[in-house]
Amino acid sequence: MTDLNNICTYCKSKDSKKLYPTYDIFGSDYFIEKCNVCKACFLAPRPDKKKLSQAYDDSYYGEKEDKFNPIIEKVINVFRYRRAKRITDNLSLGAKILDIGCGNGRFLKYLLNFGKFELFGTELEGNSAKRASEIQEINLKIGLLKHDDFIENNFDAISMFHVFEHLIEPKETLEIIAKILKPKGTLTISFPNIDSWQAKIFKGRWLHLDPPRHLLFFKPKDFVSIAKAYGFQLEEKHFLSFEQNPFGWTQSILNCFYKKREVLFESLKGNKNYIKEFSRFNLLLQKLFFVFSFPLFAIFDIIESIFNKSATVEFKFKKIN
Repeated sequence: MTDLNNICTYCKSKDSKKLYPTYDIFGSDYFIEKCNVCKACFLAPRPDKKKLSQAYDDSYYGEKEDKFNPIIEKVINVFRYRRAKRITDNLSLGAKILDIGCGNGRFLKYLLNFGKFELFGTELEGNSAKRASEIQEINLKIGLLKHDDFIENNFDAISMFHVFEHLIEPKETLEIIAKILKPKGTLTISFPNIDSWQAKIFKGRWLHLDPPRHLLFFKPKDFVSIAKAYGFQLEEKHFLSFEQNPFGWTQSILNCFYKKREVLFESLKGNKNYIKEFSRFNLLLQKLFFVFSFPLFAIFDIIESIFNKSATVEFKFKKIN
């Protein structure tokens, strides 16, 4: 039985078991616990507002024009473009699309390469929201998605890429999505796979735990069951992700050798304060490790995806009623 202060992020049950310890970029200690009721894995104890505010400061969103350096942003843009193409498959012109946690808005703008659509996005206040607000085609809400933001049966497609694990009230968000999505509308969602080989090998040092920002994790098969209860039918699933998964191997391995976690990742964002104790040569070695190990870990990802054990998963659901 877990401590009474550690309740499940999804169903609010107090009946859970500890899986393994972990720690965040500030040196605070946590546990990953598994709910015995809904099967969600969650971060415990739950971070308070002060800790979350610290975790989502300007260094998280990137303090310069973009979150990452220009070369990495160009690579990420390729993946954004491909996601946009997948989202617009079978969508009629004029369809209304909502991206929850739209970041800098570039994914939404790429949708316009495949037709004329009405674009909507939500993003928390910060540098990413400022960037998204500069794209005139996006109807942007700064803040969390709320029940009264949109009318029922309003959207033809909703997307949520690596946002679900950040949500303080994930159950409420799914309830809202089920309400505002049209019948036969699609929900595309991606999140870390707590059932992946990476998660099982690295446990508390796994990159994609990302405490204290990632609060909740479901095994893919358990999330499909959750989505079914909201009237969603699984249409597609993708475990292969060269954008996310090879780097997960690199950074998780590095986390085993350094007291600080996510040093390479923070360096790629230009978080100079976080990496100030590391020499340029040390950081260069970490970057070279990623570059030269990428082909190997990309092959790993292909193998993992065959068994549904890659570090991340993307689902496409259809609302059936």
